Amino acid sequence: HYTAPVSRLKTLLRERLVECGWKDQMHMLCRQIVKERGVDIKVDELLAEITPKARASVPDSVKKELLQKIKIQLTQDARSRV
Repeated sequence: HYTAPVSRLKTLLRERLVECGWKDQMHMLCRQIVKERGVDIKVDELLAEITPKARASVPDSVKKELLQKIKIQLTQDARSRV
């Protein structure tokens, strides 16, 4: 029962991050880090370095839209249980 709404929210998030250029920015940042640290950098190290920057750079408009959609979904779920 939760998989469809969660899947829709994930799809919406991916779309918004592509639309605002966030995905391209993160791709360029990864390339820059690999260039600086070398191709032998481990994926875990790359993720540890990029994750805080990636989370901090998600536009507020995207966060607000997703939060609103989550609240709507939770309200609908609560009503359907009554």
